[in-house]
Amino acid sequence: MQTNSGFWVGKNRLQSLPKRIVSLVPSQTELLYDLGLENEVVGITLFCVHPKSWFEKKQRVGGTKNINLETIHNLKPDFILANKEENLKDQIEELATFYPVFVTEISDYASALQLIIEVGNIVEKKERAKQLQHNIEQEFQQLETFEQVSACYLIWNEPKMTVGADTFIHQMLLKAGFQNCFADATRYPEVTNKMIAERQPDYILLSSEPFPFKERHKSKIQQEFPNSQVLIVNGELFSWYGSRMLLAPNYFSAIRKNSISVNSVD
Repeated sequence: MQTNSGFWVGKNRLQSLPKRIVSLVPSQTELLYDLGLENEVVGITLFCVHPKSWFEKKQRVGGTKNINLETIHNLKPDFILANKEENLKDQIEELATFYPVFVTEISDYASALQLIIEVGNIVEKKERAKQLQHNIEQEFQQLETFEQVSACYLIWNEPKMTVGADTFIHQMLLKAGFQNCFADATRYPEVTNKMIAERQPDYILLSSEPFPFKERHKSKIQQEFPNSQVLIVNGELFSWYGSRMLLAPNYFSAIRKNSISVNSVD
């Protein structure tokens, strides 16, 4: 069954409330935590850094694109939460032959909000999910409207890669008052210095993930594009759907008001 936030893979479905959950996506792991599933979540990925307590003590099952299937089998999960973009199709399909697997598919703000409700329904945390969704909507409604400025958002270096209009990051850029100068592209295209220069962006935003842009990268790119303001930004606040969206509006406001990067959020 397809929803506007995801779909089940294979024929296995939940027969009862899940008691042993494996999460294969960092943002969704944090969502499960905020829904109150401390004991139910038994496995997470190497990149599930929030919450810190889970990162330190929960069993890790490999990276999002390098899942250790044996480790997962040993955990005997009764539900696996994955993502179409983050995880590899063949690994997810193999897991789905053994366990109920729900794969989320997030491309915009609306589907990110729907994901919270969908997961809340699956794990029977409906009221918590509704409250979280409501709180996120309130935070974004209170975000002031800023003057529109153009931006090139880079997620990778050498080759440089940016984001197209059919991505969640694109929608977060719009929420922050940035016009994506590669809105005519799709997914995550490679771009050259010439292509960026032709778009004349007011800002070049260097995401802290998946490529870990540092000050040395910022200095080099600032030299390459002297007419743009180059900032390192917290990629989690632009790309993590789920409960971390609560923190995004204040972060966007800090960037726009101060024209500075805010590199970490507790």
